Amino acid sequence: MKIALMDSGIGLLAAAGAVRRLCPEADLVLSSDPDGMPWGPRSPRDVTERALVVARAAAQHRPDALIVACNTASVHALPTLRAELEPRLPVVGTVPAIKPAAAGGGPFAIWATPATTGSPYQRGLIRDFAASAGVTEVPCPGLADAVENADEAAIDRAVAAAAALTPRDARAVVLGCTHYELVAERIRTALRLRGLPAVVLHGSAEAVAAQALRRIGARSVPAGPAEGAGGLVLAPVGQGAAGVNVPVNGVPVNGRLTVLLGGRESALPEHALAYAEGRLLAAVSHVH
Repeated sequence: MKIALMDSGIGLLAAAGAVRRLCPEADLVLSSDPDGMPWGPRSPRDVTERALVVARAAAQHRPDALIVACNTASVHALPTLRAELEPRLPVVGTVPAIKPAAAGGGPFAIWATPATTGSPYQRGLIRDFAASAGVTEVPCPGLADAVENADEAAIDRAVAAAAALTPRDARAVVLGCTHYELVAERIRTALRLRGLPAVVLHGSAEAVAAQALRRIGARSVPAGPAEGAGGLVLAPVGQGAAGVNVPVNGVPVNGRLTVLLGGRESALPEHALAYAEGRLLAAVSHVH
């Protein structure tokens, strides 16, 4: 079994880690666009064109499913990707976890890139799933880029700025960009300092990974319990050196890892190893 994931950069790590935890035997193909990122400021047409190139590179490795692990690409390019690749290759997009956040009750905030904040796409999700909830859209300029570059000072500044815009009565925060899930604990800490000690973080990685496995009828290993109802599942960090076969959820990992940077096979980017998800993939995968 082989699952491909695509993004402009390392935002795909959260979903890749979720696939690895749910299905340790799966081979993974990570396809990204380091020469063209970030995609957020680009026009919809440009995003679609670049996403097609990244998806085609992944498709050449004959995966059983492709996860579009990027909110921006899912907003602008998903119909085009599906028109070209399906039904031969199932394509699974990433949607902000607005529905489960609304089901949790109480007001909540949505952290997203400036391009996504206030967009018709996000407003449509709010209208469809959270019309009766108190929703605050919080733009997070620079946060995705800071995460991509593992710039700790810039991450802290961007997270603090977003936390300052988050209402004190918010009971949950939707992480509306896949990069944000990589710094979930920093976000949680900043919200506590803001006076929101019991906030639940809602990410998309686990749900997207599970949906991809369902689409191909794969057996999956259950993930650990979430933090809070519908909250973000934080990845356990694997132990061991790169290429070592260590268990995940008690199951030995036999899956290989292929990394494509601009279509070229490579190693995991150095910045990926700054995050638990990247270290987990490096520790428990046979790198190809």
